[in-house]
Amino acid sequence: MDQIKLSGLRVWGHHGVFDFERREGQNFVIDVTLFLDLSMAAGSDDVANTVHYGELASALAAVVAGEPVNLIETLASRLIDVCLADKRVAEATVTVHKPQAPIPQTFNDVSVTLHRRSSDSAPSAKT
Repeated sequence: MDQIKLSGLRVWGHHGVFDFERREGQNFVIDVTLFLDLSMAAGSDDVANTVHYGELASALAAVVAGEPVNLIETLASRLIDVCLADKRVAEATVTVHKPQAPIPQTFNDVSVTLHRRSSDSAPSAKT
């Protein structure tokens, strides 16, 4: 299966379980991989036959900058719903990185990764 990858999308958001996280906000870094057939796009050389990654980035950024949630698991679920909204996408993987997570120990990154198929019918949790 062909892939479109968008890596390192940085967006300021107000997600977290602590009041200060919601008040002050922090950077979130998003990586997505879409699995789809790109043969029509490659053959036609027409952006209308593929997922426009600029539009995808804007849609993902709007979710991260939008309504706060407690868990990055919930945020990842909302983002994967955006990815799978395009019927050409058969599967998607979304990783949400929270590099400034409030952890007292030294660490490089905290992330959550979800992988879903378009046929997965599990509803996203709304908070």
